[in-house]
Amino acid sequence: MPVPKYDELMKPLLMAVKDGQVYKIKDANAALAQQLNLSAEDLAEMLPSGRQTVYKNRVGWAKTYLKKAGLLDSPARATIVITEAGKKVIAENPDKIGSKYLEKFPSFAHFISLSNSANDSDLTPMISRSPDLTPDDQLENAYKQINTTLASDLLSEILMISPYKFEKFVIDLLSKMGYGTVAYGSHATAASGDDGIDGVIMEDKLGFSLIYMQAKEWAPDRVVGQPEIQNFVGAIAGKHGDGLFVTTATFSKKAKDYANTHHIILIDGEKLANLMIEHNFCVSTRKTFEIKEMDTDALNEYQGD
Repeated sequence: MPVPKYDELMKPLLMAVKDGQVYKIKDANAALAQQLNLSAEDLAEMLPSGRQTVYKNRVGWAKTYLKKAGLLDSPARATIVITEAGKKVIAENPDKIGSKYLEKFPSFAHFISLSNSANDSDLTPMISRSPDLTPDDQLENAYKQINTTLASDLLSEILMISPYKFEKFVIDLLSKMGYGTVAYGSHATAASGDDGIDGVIMEDKLGFSLIYMQAKEWAPDRVVGQPEIQNFVGAIAGKHGDGLFVTTATFSKKAKDYANTHHIILIDGEKLANLMIEHNFCVSTRKTFEIKEMDTDALNEYQGD
């Protein structure tokens, strides 16, 4: 049989791990393939890019969506386990578990809202697979949705970094972005919370231009308020340089307004992950597509009399 579409794999995948054991992803994939009676030929079918099999790609997306809905979890790298919410879904035994069904779960609805907000307002989000979209629109939307998922996954991984190493992580990202280099002396202060300053970036060789940084590795659902920004402003008062406040959480409106008034740059968790993608920090290129278009000037050379 042909490999099912990714949304047709969600329920079978959840069923394959319903016993509550922690599965290595490769073992879960094998169990699911056996459950679906997929042949070796089915499993060997490659994507057009030739980089990955259709089966692994579609199971990967099914797993991602189930995780975003909170029905699966990854207690360790390359593993999955069904959650209590997932067990309840199995007990309900819906006819199909697809994107529409998953929208009832707040975490998945939030994930989809992030994907949708990444699209232009006049375009239907990729999740709907609208036939009204041109191939270019669909490709752009797919690209944005993949990056949204990657950003979400990156943020989850960042939260596994220790607070002190998180400061170095941010310093290294800023260096990658061109704000100081190792040769120019970009560095983090020796200990977390030194005078409310976690890191200093020297933008020039002699240190005439400095960026003072505060880094808070907080849970994504926490909110950095105005008091934290006020404390940071007080910490850098009288120093010659700019202020940068980085967090894995979000900022309240009052915090944003106060920071804007005092010329403090804010980077929240979502923006942090997107900067990693934009500047190729702790990410690698999986695929590259070239989109061709007609070169009418070149053709005109042959079309004249």
